[in-house]
Amino acid sequence: MSASAGSVNKALPVLDVGCGVKKYPGAIGLDRNTRTSADVIADLDHFPYPFGDDSFGQIRAVHVIEHVADVIRTVEEFHRLLAPGGRAVIITPHYTDFSSFCDPTHRSHLNSFSLRYFGEDNAGFGYYSGARFVEKYTNVRLLALWRYLGFELLVNASRRFRRFWEFYLCYIVRGKVIEWHLEAVKKAVGP
Repeated sequence: MSASAGSVNKALPVLDVGCGVKKYPGAIGLDRNTRTSADVIADLDHFPYPFGDDSFGQIRAVHVIEHVADVIRTVEEFHRLLAPGGRAVIITPHYTDFSSFCDPTHRSHLNSFSLRYFGEDNAGFGYYSGARFVEKYTNVRLLALWRYLGFELLVNASRRFRRFWEFYLCYIVRGKVIEWHLEAVKKAVGP
């Protein structure tokens, strides 16, 4: 279940980064592979992407962030491309899931707190990037057994319990997929 995209200007397009063959309906597809449904072909590890600042109301990166060479630089590029208040929807395997390590093209293995560098809860490491987002929604899917037993509800019920799970339980009660909705925060440019 996903949270809504928020109050982003509906006139702005959606960018589906790494769209593959299943591009998000109505989105502009960006991929480096010419055998995909992409509208624009570009290497996702070369910046800037071929779009102007503040061009999109939403960016979708579904099972893409784990493939890029530089996660921080990629999220910074998302920030540049999003209009103020725009949303980045990022979905990736949780690092305790088998799928995180079975694909040799995966470069990063993330947990549900991996993108905190871009928000207020950056644990003192916010200096890695000037791009700022507000975490509007984070959801962790667990393996089916734990989901059916109701443990997934507990993990997602509070940030505090999710942190406890990440620290102490995630290798026993393994994660499957993480979904973030991050809202771009941009400083107003004065006269």
